[in-house]
Amino acid sequence: MIVVINHFEFRGLAMTLEEYKQQIEKNPGYSPGWEAIESCFSAIYGDQKPRHYATNLASRANLGGDQYLDGYSIYTSMNEYQHIVTYGMSELYANEESFGGEWSGWGYEMTFKLVANKPEECLWVLNTLANLAFFTNTQESYLENLQFIAGDGKSLSRDDKSLITAMIVTHDTEIQGVTTEHGKLQFLQLVGITQKELEWIMQYDNADDNKKSIQELIYKMQDDNPYLATDMNRQKSYV
Repeated sequence: MIVVINHFEFRGLAMTLEEYKQQIEKNPGYSPGWEAIESCFSAIYGDQKPRHYATNLASRANLGGDQYLDGYSIYTSMNEYQHIVTYGMSELYANEESFGGEWSGWGYEMTFKLVANKPEECLWVLNTLANLAFFTNTQESYLENLQFIAGDGKSLSRDDKSLITAMIVTHDTEIQGVTTEHGKLQFLQLVGITQKELEWIMQYDNADDNKKSIQELIYKMQDDNPYLATDMNRQKSYV
């Protein structure tokens, strides 16, 4: 089974700049980017209240800290994984200068699906996503579909002996992109892979061939893992 979503049917922007300004005046806490993320996840999870982890205010980059994300939400999927989404790679809060842009902030939020029973088991994932956000914002190197992220050969979670040591990037298999008041927003899912799978991807020096290998790996994985959830106990190799 392969789950396929058209990730590029972004709906058109219905609000005018004047209406946007009026909304800000009526609601000083207006956060259209934040609301857009919640709306996209509500389409899948209904009225489920996610576990939300907010970044310490004093540690946020706009206040002189080193944290570029405002927080994370974790939803419990009926498919036996925890579905994590970041808040902060896109433009979250009202900003007239960002209204009507092509892309909202970096144009994406990161997601991760971890096979786990409860949100508390996902804290190491939040640290990983925070590190990626830091790298993107300080090095201006953003994530793209069909990209690989090589680690140091050790388990992603650090506290176990898992074979999952690296990641690939693809469009979230469930959450579709949307056009916000600040521009397009897509959801890029990070998927854990083994060192053997990473080396198989990296056997080519050409970026296009790397992408083809990643897409082929995704198809192989989706044969028995259609939502591309990361299982840190996985022993099976797909290559």
